[in-house]
Amino acid sequence: MTTDWMADLPENARAYLEGRKLDEVECVIADLPGIARGKAVPASKFARQSKFHLPDSIFYQTITGDWGEAAGAEGFIERDMVLIPDMSTATAAPWTADWTLQVIHDAFDRHGEPVPFAPRNVLRRVVQQYHEMGLKPVVAPEMEFFLIARNLDPARDIEPMTGRSGRPAAARQAYSMTAVDEFGPVIDDIYDFAEAQGSEIDGITQEGGAGQLEINLRHGDPIKLADEVFNFKRLIREAALRHNCFATFMAKPIADEPGSAMHIHHSVLDLETGQNIFSGPQGGETDAFFHFIAGLQYHMPAALAMQAPYVNSYRRFVRDHAAPINLEWGRDNRTTGIRIPLAEPDARRVENRIAGMDCNPYLGIAASLACGLLGLKEERRPHRQFRGDAYEGEGDIPRVLGEALTQFEDSTALHEVIGPEFARVYSIVKRAEYEEFLSVISPWEREHLLLNV
Repeated sequence: MTTDWMADLPENARAYLEGRKLDEVECVIADLPGIARGKAVPASKFARQSKFHLPDSIFYQTITGDWGEAAGAEGFIERDMVLIPDMSTATAAPWTADWTLQVIHDAFDRHGEPVPFAPRNVLRRVVQQYHEMGLKPVVAPEMEFFLIARNLDPARDIEPMTGRSGRPAAARQAYSMTAVDEFGPVIDDIYDFAEAQGSEIDGITQEGGAGQLEINLRHGDPIKLADEVFNFKRLIREAALRHNCFATFMAKPIADEPGSAMHIHHSVLDLETGQNIFSGPQGGETDAFFHFIAGLQYHMPAALAMQAPYVNSYRRFVRDHAAPINLEWGRDNRTTGIRIPLAEPDARRVENRIAGMDCNPYLGIAASLACGLLGLKEERRPHRQFRGDAYEGEGDIPRVLGEALTQFEDSTALHEVIGPEFARVYSIVKRAEYEEFLSVISPWEREHLLLNV
């Protein structure tokens, strides 16, 4: 690291530290679930280091902390990775007690090659394939989450948080400003933290669930937006903790409430001209527009394990419950898995409504872009546009994680885009996680089977 490294910080980070002494730098990287792993080091030490090391085993760990046997032929030796800071990601960690920055790092092996199963590298690999075709993908994620009462006992049902009025948050209040006001103190901290980090929020709305909110982000580069979602998850959790509640990004935290999605809007630009390839010279829909939709329809079932990565994820896909059950496409139709929002030709885009908020943002966006890219390459045509209520149609996506993993493992076309070595490791880790779940006997089984079968 150069001695004047702080002069090269992004503007928002420099503004945050103006007139203050930096105490600590958090060196972070996302693991497969999207948890921030890394080290916190004194600012003086960070200034002297150009890299640091973590074992590659962080990518073999399940969400429970157990391990998948994914280390390869040499066995589980926990080889060190070389982690290099991407200083363009340096942002404030304003919830800490001292003046702290966090910096996202990229993972390389000892030969300087990107570690293929590091999630940020997976997304970069997909984006690079667009660039090689002379294309630039653009995304805009929407983040849904619940603010809930503190829950210290996993055996207890999750309950909505108590709002400013002293009453529990109510359901079926979508877009209510009064409902948003109930969470005013938490939202104020979210805005303040986001401003300190230089993240631009496009809007916050109340969703249909009790205590469920949605944050929209401005469209932009997929890697930058995945970084923002990664940072936002931590930011929102920290804001909630300041007000004696939890923020959860579970896909389906409360049985009778809607689930939480990470809807992803996509457009694709010509690298040379900057024009949206989904719109022709006269503003009409192009072949590329339909090929992209077809790629989502044909390949998304195989990619679903990256966008719905847990057993709980599949509880969200419930008919008539604000989540799609199929991959039909329609114009301005929120019942379809693939929606074409109202937009001018230069902003024409495709919305993937399948992905859950519980996914790793790097992997969820990579999976969606990979499916669209395959559609562009294969020049497929989508099914006929769906008109009406798509909940009345047939479900055509996997309903359980085991089925989704089987389709993921069988899709060599998808593996070539996201990387065969990533696909191998991801499959092993998720299978281990699924086996862990299957070994747990649920209260439902004890209640209904114990004395009746």
